[in-house]
Amino acid sequence: MMKERIFIDMDNTLCDYKSKYQQIQRDEPNLDYPQSKAGFYLDLNPLPGAIDAFRVLEQHFEVYILTAPSYMNPRCYTEKRIWVEHYFDIETTKNLILCRRKGLLKGNYLIDDHPYPEFEGKQLVFGSSDYKNWSDVLRYFNL
Repeated sequence: MMKERIFIDMDNTLCDYKSKYQQIQRDEPNLDYPQSKAGFYLDLNPLPGAIDAFRVLEQHFEVYILTAPSYMNPRCYTEKRIWVEHYFDIETTKNLILCRRKGLLKGNYLIDDHPYPEFEGKQLVFGSSDYKNWSDVLRYFNL
């Protein structure tokens, strides 16, 4: 029997994009696109429970990291890849997908901080009242 497929977003779902963005806005108020700064994605911290939850999910599901690249920072493609290897391992990088049109992919679940109406599977909006944190996500899957 094939495992169900889960896509998990990176920014504000696996890693803390918002805090880094706000820090750069404070430190460099004239920089229009904080995410365009070299090293931006490399410096993101994992959100509490994200790495452990990912590891639990991959024991039961086919899990992919599905993240939209920043068109303002061409280095983000490489930096996101390096981040995944740093916090997971080289094997997990094989399941890294960079795509702005998340509805193009076929899966059972999408865990993301933004809704994607075109995604055909079930969406768990991370950070919403139903899925405030990774414990809530794992509870949804009875894990």
